[in-house]
Amino acid sequence: MPPWPAPQSSGIQAEVVVPGSKSLTNRELLLSALATGSSKLVDPLVSRDSQLMIDALETLGVKFENSAEALVVTPGVLRGDAVIDCGLAGTVMRFVPPMAALASGGVRFDGDASARRRPMKTTIDSLRALGVVVESEAGTLPFSISGTGEIAGGELTIDASASSQFVSGLLLSAPRFRDGLTLHHKGEHLPSMPHIEMTLQCLRDRGVAADQVGPASWRVEPGPITGMRVQIEPDLSNAGPFLAAAMVASGEVRIPNWPARTTQVGAMYPELMNQMGATAVIEGGTLTLRGTGEIRGITADLSAAGELTPTIAALAALADSPSRLTGIGHLRGHETDRLAALVAEINGLGGKARELADGIEIQPAQLHGGTWHTYEDHRMATAGAIIGLRVPGVLVEDISVTSKTMPEFPTMWQSMLEGN
Repeated sequence: MPPWPAPQSSGIQAEVVVPGSKSLTNRELLLSALATGSSKLVDPLVSRDSQLMIDALETLGVKFENSAEALVVTPGVLRGDAVIDCGLAGTVMRFVPPMAALASGGVRFDGDASARRRPMKTTIDSLRALGVVVESEAGTLPFSISGTGEIAGGELTIDASASSQFVSGLLLSAPRFRDGLTLHHKGEHLPSMPHIEMTLQCLRDRGVAADQVGPASWRVEPGPITGMRVQIEPDLSNAGPFLAAAMVASGEVRIPNWPARTTQVGAMYPELMNQMGATAVIEGGTLTLRGTGEIRGITADLSAAGELTPTIAALAALADSPSRLTGIGHLRGHETDRLAALVAEINGLGGKARELADGIEIQPAQLHGGTWHTYEDHRMATAGAIIGLRVPGVLVEDISVTSKTMPEFPTMWQSMLEGN
């Protein structure tokens, strides 16, 4: 695929309807698969990551049916003797193994070449500590598990410093463990705490007793998971590039159906962008963000919301004062090493960025055109599109990687620029 010429624009006036949340969709898909009855997911995300989750669950015996209103998920008897393709989806490679261990038989997990570099040791060690037989040579994909149809559960201590997904993956299947699960994190830090609260809330909404019982401890009681109708919220993290466009190109972007209360980390965007010079207002369920083209640098701890970093870093590269983004050392283990990638690409366009031990520092600089490499990472691709709104001649290496969470991104981006 040839590089995508990032379009320039100014004076944006548009309303953008954002697809469903990937984080919520994949959590609700897995809980629906473990429920006592069928569930209906309304407005779930349709993307590569969500399809990989559906394919994985279907392989394990779950049934799916698209109706006019929703995706209907019907649980089945979990079966082993399966091979699961995780692609590059962290939610699949970390959420599905504990569930697969509840099946009888062997299940092999593998994924894209880049996925084999992502940290998986915590999942593997956790399952072994719970009595599951796991065959793994390197502590990464590929690995195989041998389920017996039951996990006793009980109490477990792990190091989830690399990703909160290790915590969520265990908690989501814990109601089906014989004794539930009391889970403790012991490590230097724990990134993306809001994602763990999202997991707990999803469990509670389905009638499961699930709570945080210490600063880094959680308890999930054993019991049924209720099948139910679930309305999936818009993906607030994926709203970020469109909101950023209003700042870069001086204009207004409106995002309808913005939830009044949510566990999504994308809810931090309005405040972060206000600090960088935008005006963000939520009225009647619509977030309206206005920008003047002037962007201020920011000092921010993004430990709770690391996935917002590429968008904020793209804005920082266009800002008129320095920025310092910290608490995000764990991004080195995401789809790519996002800190190294952002530094390389910003500097490649004439910027001034450098890595910190746990973050990135960006100084004002005059940017020029060139190829913005995407590293098979959807958020790197959208960061390049943001910078390209102002900097002529930016070529995004592979815009198709946005299919991971937003397959229609190029069309949506163009429609926004046209004011649709």
